[in-house]
Amino acid sequence: MSKNLKIILGISYLLVLITFLFFIFRGIEVSRLDDFSYYKELQKNLVIFISSNLIMNLIYFFIFAVIWVALLGFGTPILIFSGILFGQWLGTLISVISISIGALLLYVIGNFFFRDLVKRILEKKFEKYIFLFRRNEFYYFFIYRFIGGLGVPFGLQNLIPVLFGMKNLNYFFASFFGFIPNFFIINTIGSGLNSYIENAESFSVLNLIFSSEIYLPILMFVVLMTLSFIIKKKFFDDKN
Repeated sequence: MSKNLKIILGISYLLVLITFLFFIFRGIEVSRLDDFSYYKELQKNLVIFISSNLIMNLIYFFIFAVIWVALLGFGTPILIFSGILFGQWLGTLISVISISIGALLLYVIGNFFFRDLVKRILEKKFEKYIFLFRRNEFYYFFIYRFIGGLGVPFGLQNLIPVLFGMKNLNYFFASFFGFIPNFFIINTIGSGLNSYIENAESFSVLNLIFSSEIYLPILMFVVLMTLSFIIKKKFFDDKN
């Protein structure tokens, strides 16, 4: 059963990825990819398309993000796109909700069908952290989400609680609140890219980096990473 499900999930992930790439790239003119005015046209058309039916586009994004994360998809591309499509605030809200639900769905699937496999692959590597999670699963899992999952790839991050049988509600809310700072920063970068393309007359890497819409969230990200490193040393180093 587990082997068949892995095959089904793998095929489903590839289908979602191919479908996503198809809709993204089907209207792109490859010959104009070096023309900045082309990106300005795309940005303008995208704004018109999203604003023409915001609610339905939010629903489409929500469904796609949930499925994408549940099939072990990467988190960062979704956050960049949500910032580009919906701005820093609405993008953060929809991405936090959808990715939290997608992660919970992946956890439920992993806990039900692949518990033994997950434990065999991950238990030894994270053995020193399991005691902490069991001591207070919501508190430590919230910290774990806040600091970016200890550098573990996002898909595997979502499966770590299988090792200690975390309650679904604790999993969802610890993820939801722990995601917010990092998700806000990445959505802000996506929104800043959108604003830069809309307002700039020509492309310049330096102008992009030093635009307030980009360098401010990057500085916020550096501060968050520094804080995350301090928190990691305090709560997840060997002496604890």
